Formats: sequence, structure tokens, C-alpha cells
Amino acid sequence: MVAVCADDYSLSYGVSAGILEALDAGRLTAVSALVNGRRWPAMGLELSRRGRNADVGLHFNITLGRPLSSMPQFAPNGEFPPLSKVVQMAFGRRLPMDEIRTEIDRQFDRFEAVIDRPPDHVDGHQHIHVLPGIRTALLDAMEARKLGGRAWVRDAGDGLHRILVRGANARKALSALSLAGGFRREVRQRGFGLNDGFAGFSDFHPSFDYAKIFQSYLRAPGSRHLIMCHPGHVDEELRRLDPVTITREQELAFLLSTRLPEMLEKRGLRLGRLSQANRNLSAEQTAAQ
Repeated sequence: MVAVCADDYSLSYGVSAGILEALDAGRLTAVSALVNGRRWPAMGLELSRRGRNADVGLHFNITLGRPLSSMPQFAPNGEFPPLSKVVQMAFGRRLPMDEIRTEIDRQFDRFEAVIDRPPDHVDGHQHIHVLPGIRTALLDAMEARKLGGRAWVRDAGDGLHRILVRGANARKALSALSLAGGFRREVRQRGFGLNDGFAGFSDFHPSFDYAKIFQSYLRAPGSRHLIMCHPGHVDEELRRLDPVTITREQELAFLLSTRLPEMLEKRGLRLGRLSQANRNLSAEQTAAQ
């Protein structure tokens, strides 16, 4: 089973519109949404209407835009710091955890206020959810909201052998693996489901052949393989907010073509939802006891 998840929903109108097109075409089985921006309320309602056949999740974010809560230590100028600084603070144990926990709750609340239910899954923009301190705070929030057995968590660190077999963008995949040390074990101990297998890393170079790269994502798949993607239409809002632009159009064109189902059929794979796959796995484990 392969789940394909589009990240960055509600980043801009164009990105959101492109993701909705891919959803309507049946090419996505999950969407991860940013909720701290101005687009979320309106675009979230549209996602709740058109995303009923996909897992809709929270793309927790503390590296882009403005926080929903007051964060005088973490974001003193009212803007989130860059990823590099967040990583340094996390591994240096210098994160203001009270502020982080409050922001986590605010983002969960804003997600649920629009979608009218908890997220089907949780991950992080630029994979910040795997960082020390942040991971524990996120799992604490999920436990407090009684999401055990209901929501799954993205494991961005795949096995070393799988990463090397795929080859494409191995450096980024290995970096994520190093950041995610112990993450899978901690999530399992808390009773949350996970993907088994992860791919989708890209250098976002405008000249890349996304179809060729996507073929590499399908090599050495796990039993609940998750592929992240970043489709969308480019607009001025996106250009102001994010350096990843034209490649979003290329990813969307691939998803809307016949090449994805052809690749899956050739490899004997099928698209599926991780929420259902994790429920099936839990039921099998219970029956075996």
C-alpha cells in the first residue's frame, strides 16, 4: 500500500487549488494543512468538503509565518525563526517549551474549528515534529486529545537500506533519519500509528524530471509506504512566502497525468489511506494475541 500526501495546504490560494485538483482526480490519499496563515479558514472549509476520501492532517508549523499565540522568546519579532535556528535550539535544549506547547494547542484548536474534527494525522513543516522536545510536546497534546488509535504520525526517517536503494536525494533523507533518532520508538510507545517507509525528498530544482524521481520513491517500499509531495499552482502569494515555486506545477502535472497509476500498476502497488491501513494492522495484532 502506498499513501501519497500533499504538504503545505493553505500556504497560498494557488497551492491549495492545485492540491484540491489532485484530490478530485483521486491521486492523493492524504493532505497536510498549515493552519497559522490567513488562507486556512476558507481553504479549510473547502478541504473538509472535497477531502472526504483522504486523510486530512495538521502540518504543525513553527518555521514559516506568524504564530497564533504570543511567543516573546521563540518569535520576539512576531515571525517564526528559520529551520536552522529551530534545530540548534532543539538540540541545545534551548526551546521555550511553554510557548511551544501553547502554540501546538492553538494550531490543533484552529484545525478542529474549521474541519470540525481532530486531524487524521500529524506531521511538521520541514519535519520539525521529529525534533527533540517538539516531538514529546506534540505527542503529549495528541494524548490529551485522546487521539490514540485514531491519528497516525509521520515518520520521516526511513531505513538506511531503503534510502540507499532509492538513491535520489539520499542526502536529505539521511539528514531526516539522523534528526529522527528514537522518534519511531517514542511514537509507538505512546500508542499512535505510523507509516512504514517514507520517500519524497527533492532538491526542488526547476530542471528536475519529477516522473523519473517519483519512480525512485517507489523502490523498496515499506508495508505502509508514505510519499510526500508538494503540488500546486504558482501565484504571487506563494512567491512571497516560499522559495519552492515552479516545481510545484511540475509535481501537479505529474499527479494529474496517467503516469502515476501506470507506475503503481507496473509495480503491483495500490494507493491507500494510512488511517485505514493502521486500523487493519491493529485489528490483526489484536486477533493474533
